[in-house]
Amino acid sequence: MTEPAPAPTTPPVDPRLLEILVCPLTKAPLEYDRAAGELISREAGLAYPIRDGIPIMLPDEARKLD
Repeated sequence: MTEPAPAPTTPPVDPRLLEILVCPLTKAPLEYDRAAGELISREAGLAYPIRDGIPIMLPDEARKLD
């Protein structure tokens, strides 16, 4: 029997930081997806990565949402 894949080891982002971060394109609030290690901008249709606990708020680094 195979074991489930381990959960991502992304360090959590400071909740105070999450309160002030907005999408750099739309200035809309972001949703934190801890499991994926991303900040989601629904208005822009982008997911900004979080690397080593640091949000990468560059549109060129963001993943387009399906």
